[in-house]
Amino acid sequence: MFHIGEKQELEIVKKVDFGVYLAESRDAQERVLLPKKEVEDTMVCGSRLMVFLYRDSMDRPIATLREPLVTLGRTAVLKVKEVTKIGAFLDWGLEKDLLLPFHEQTAKVYPGDECLTALYLDKSGRLCATMKVYPYLGKNSPYQIEDQVRGRVYELSGNFGAFVAVDDRYSGLIPPYEVTPELRVGSIVRARVTRVKEDGKLDLSIREKAYLQMDEDAENILQVIDEYDGVLPFDDKVSPEVIKREFGLSKNAFKRAVGRLMKQGRAEIRDGKIRKK
Repeated sequence: MFHIGEKQELEIVKKVDFGVYLAESRDAQERVLLPKKEVEDTMVCGSRLMVFLYRDSMDRPIATLREPLVTLGRTAVLKVKEVTKIGAFLDWGLEKDLLLPFHEQTAKVYPGDECLTALYLDKSGRLCATMKVYPYLGKNSPYQIEDQVRGRVYELSGNFGAFVAVDDRYSGLIPPYEVTPELRVGSIVRARVTRVKEDGKLDLSIREKAYLQMDEDAENILQVIDEYDGVLPFDDKVSPEVIKREFGLSKNAFKRAVGRLMKQGRAEIRDGKIRKK
């Protein structure tokens, strides 16, 4: 049985003018062609070859000795070669480019972009790429709480936050209150592990520990107060939605920073408003 999208060791069972036919064994009925341009003189009937199986432009199973950049069910960062009416085509190291359908894109891509993708078989048995890599990421990372990691944003959700592939391999998540407009699909981030869940997924933060981040947050709040002519039209009891919109902070981070400003004598809360002193 052939496994499209995977590497498989097969035997040369017949030589023809346009290549050699491969099968699992000499008497197997199912055969696949290795094209002539990849056949070497030393290859004879009975030789066993490690090949990758995919489908050619005529949708026929075909074998290749070339090394694909991604195999079935795995992830890889691939470059966009062109965008057409049916989707984007990616360079994955083989002669026939790999289709990334529009409905499998988590953000619009352009020629030259690099995107993290996984390889899957569609309903017709064709190999395609998807940017929805959540099911394909590992949950057995070597990282622990407070470790610094590097990752790639592959999807954004208003409810959940920014989905990050740590090392392009492991599942991580940045909470929604830390997601800023600058954070986009494809962004490379450095983050701190704040929790390792029971299932192995990582909770991440792109902010420093609270006591280190507080001063920076306080300065940013002062800048916004200046934009309001020195008086914010609300106090620290304002809704989390307003805080996120105005400052890009969680409510707890906002209250900590306002408290720091008040302790330093640089701001006060009076008449339901935060005022710069």
